[in-house]
Amino acid sequence: MIPHFVDSGARVIAPDFFGFGRSDKPAAEADYTFHFHRNHIMRLIERLDLNNITLVCQDWGGLIGLTLPVDMQERFSRLIVMNTTLVVGRPATKGFDQWLAYVQKTPDLPVGSFLKSTTPHLTDAEVAAYDAPYPDSSFKAGARQFPRLVMTAPDMEGVGTSKRAFEFWTNDWKGESFMAIGMKDTILGPPVMRHLASKINGCPEPLEIADGGHFVQEWGDIIAPAALKHFGDI
Repeated sequence: MIPHFVDSGARVIAPDFFGFGRSDKPAAEADYTFHFHRNHIMRLIERLDLNNITLVCQDWGGLIGLTLPVDMQERFSRLIVMNTTLVVGRPATKGFDQWLAYVQKTPDLPVGSFLKSTTPHLTDAEVAAYDAPYPDSSFKAGARQFPRLVMTAPDMEGVGTSKRAFEFWTNDWKGESFMAIGMKDTILGPPVMRHLASKINGCPEPLEIADGGHFVQEWGDIIAPAALKHFGDI
C-alpha cells in the first residue's frame, strides 16, 4: 500500500508496535498492555507533530488506532479502515476463541507460515520477511500476548477508551472515510465490519475484496488506489 500513497504525494509513516517488525521486543509478556501501546503511538504523533493525518488501520492497528482521535481530534482528517473493530468487553466470536486457544498452546508461533495460510499469494521471500523479526520464540512475547489483550470482558484494560472511541466515530467524526473488507476473514470479516461501518459517521459502502483474508492489506494494490480515488487524490 505504501508505494501508492507515496506516489500520491503523501508522507507515509508506518510505525511497528513494540514487539513487532523492527521495533524493540520486550521479552516479558506482562510489559504488553493496551495503554502501553496506545500511549507510545500518541507520543510518536506528538513528537513528529503530525497533522492532517489519514489513519490507515487493520487488526490491532484499529483496536488501538481507532481510539487515538478521541484525545487528539484536531490531528486527524481521514480514515482508511480494514478488517478490524473496537472491542468493548463483550464475548468473542467462536473464530477468535479458537485462535486464542491456538496461541496459548503454541509459544513458538510460526508467524510466516500462518500469514501464508491466510494469504496464499505471498511469495517465499515475503513469508521470510514476516519471519525475520523473530529469530526464536523469546522474540515473540508480543505476538503471544496480543490475542490475550482483546477486551472480551467488561473489566479489561481498554474497554472504557474503546467505548469513548465508538461515541467519537458516531457523533463527532466529520472527516472522510474509506472501508475495505477481506470477505474470507472468519474473525473480523463482513459481519464485524458492517457493524463498524454503521458506527462511523458518513462511512460509505465498503469495498469488498472477495478473496481477501484477514490480512487484507496484502491486497493493497487494489485497496490503496481505490481509497485514493475515493478521496480524489488520483
